[in-house]
Amino acid sequence: MYVPLLRPFLFMCCSFRYAQILIGFCWFLTAIAIYLSIWVAPSDFQQGENYRIIYVHVPAAWMSLLIYIAMAISSVLFLLTKHPLFQLFSKTGAKIGASFTLFTLVTGVFWGKPMWGTFWVWDARLTSVLILFFIYLGALRFQEFSADVASIFICIGPINIPIIKFSVNWWNTLHQPSSISQFGTAIHISMLIPIFLIFASFFFLTGILFILETRQIIPSFYFQRKSQ
Repeated sequence: MYVPLLRPFLFMCCSFRYAQILIGFCWFLTAIAIYLSIWVAPSDFQQGENYRIIYVHVPAAWMSLLIYIAMAISSVLFLLTKHPLFQLFSKTGAKIGASFTLFTLVTGVFWGKPMWGTFWVWDARLTSVLILFFIYLGALRFQEFSADVASIFICIGPINIPIIKFSVNWWNTLHQPSSISQFGTAIHISMLIPIFLIFASFFFLTGILFILETRQIIPSFYFQRKSQ
């Protein structure tokens, strides 16, 4: 099951060009998002200027979940095909996903202090996101010993995804309910657009980091395989 794009040589050749395009999109979207989130979006009538941390907190939280779902799919494909690039995708995704999850926790802490009067509470949403961070760290740790064990471990992790998503509905939590859902949004359009733009920027940034990290891993990975 070696489709052409998954050949390491072709990936190395094409990824450099794609990375440059992604960098351009990322800078463009980031510049627009910063302008809209700081100078266009109004202050919140309850939280004042403190709410603006939402423009990085929410997109980072979305990316932490999206990356883990992609990791789980990559791990399943690795277990089915044993294609080495799927293993590298999961390993790279774990590093990037852990970074986004940590960023989500840190920004949430600073957002929670003025709102709740404390940096941390053992809230269902906060605790489940913290568990996701430890799952990412566990995946990175298992990758050092066995790709198969790491892939199986990653495939178990998606159980936590719906818990994170619906924790504010299942339990009585301090964390506010989701403002954006399939039924609509409680956020004004002037505030909503920067959130989606920064999410898109984070998405392209993930692609850039993914390409750069994978390009660094591939030569050392195949050198180790040949030396064995």
